[in-house]
Amino acid sequence: MAVALTGGALALGAERTPASEPVVADAVDPAVLGGGNLDAGIAALQTHLRAQPKDSGGWATLGLAYVEQARTRADPSRYPQAEQALRRSLSLAPDNDQALAGRAALAAARHDFTGALAQADAALRQNPYSERALSSRVDALVELGRYTDASEAARTADTRKPGVPVFTRYAYVHELRGDVGTARRVLQQALTAATAPGDTAYVATQLGQLAWNQGDYSTALHYYARALAADDAYLPALEGRARARAANGDRSAAIKDMEALVARSPLPGPLVELGELYEARGAAGDRARARRQYALVDAWTGLARANGVNADLDTALAAADHGDKAAALRAARAEWARRHTVHTADALAWALHVNGHDDEALPYARRATETGYRNAVFRYHRGVVELATGHRAAGRASLASALKLNPGFSPLGAAQARKALEETK
Repeated sequence: MAVALTGGALALGAERTPASEPVVADAVDPAVLGGGNLDAGIAALQTHLRAQPKDSGGWATLGLAYVEQARTRADPSRYPQAEQALRRSLSLAPDNDQALAGRAALAAARHDFTGALAQADAALRQNPYSERALSSRVDALVELGRYTDASEAARTADTRKPGVPVFTRYAYVHELRGDVGTARRVLQQALTAATAPGDTAYVATQLGQLAWNQGDYSTALHYYARALAADDAYLPALEGRARARAANGDRSAAIKDMEALVARSPLPGPLVELGELYEARGAAGDRARARRQYALVDAWTGLARANGVNADLDTALAAADHGDKAAALRAARAEWARRHTVHTADALAWALHVNGHDDEALPYARRATETGYRNAVFRYHRGVVELATGHRAAGRASLASALKLNPGFSPLGAAQARKALEETK
């Protein structure tokens, strides 16, 4: 079954495109990163910094641009460049909040959420109204599983710096608690407030993802279309549209979308999803095509780790179904040792299951669903583990709940859930 999203704040790109949120020093023309062409913006910044090498804000902006470039291209090799640029900014202006907030974004991109929280707090000590630092602080607390603290941080951010970045984090904190209504209202408010194309694309994609999680594919497709109309190069919207099309029965269009996506951004989630779409199609040669996608996950993981990214959650999710199961369990245990989130609980439960440790898996599968987060993958995993541990009624209820919530939640997992229900009648 497909790699689950890590959450709206990070898996779908909490760091919005530079077209929507330029973070530029006064000495740099704000249009440098506001024109939608990140490569051109970086080239302009590099030219500017050769002429003005003591511009601390310019170096901070360049560091953030490299973080964004790494994310949009799935190219972790940009992270060392980002680190170097941010270090240069701090050497010129120690404790400047822009570079500290950039370091928080870089740490989060590398999945060092403890470091991200520390850097965000340092930035906020210098500037309590830093939008990026306020947003990064919410992200870090969410990804550390500190949901009560994240809710408080979101409220603080909303008081200090209301706007699209804060609204979307506020919405996700509510979604994690199962409060879909509030999440939807806040996102709709954010979409109304959005003026730049990048903002519109970002928020519309979040609304599409929220609808997708509830199995409302027509609404999801509507919002993904709105996102792509605002920015036809916004890859998270393309990814969401592919999933919604697949769930809606248009597998050919879904594969076309996902192929276009992985050609530009070969991240583990889309690679596994494309592989599973090939497997579900079942045409001649599709299994070989699927295996090639799964192999690319290992290649990306190696590159990520070489550039300071903790990829254990990605490894656990992908390898549990399509790789080295023992490696999946090692990675899941390592990630759980670092942070206790619903996503890491689910990953550990599933890795334990595929390695035959269902009794140990059950508490983690239950923990993954205990906040009320409406995630069909989590419910499916819990149902499978419950059946394996002899909890037949509970297992059937969990599987039925997963399919009722989002009947097309995975190209392979949904079919497996239906099969399990049929076999346990």
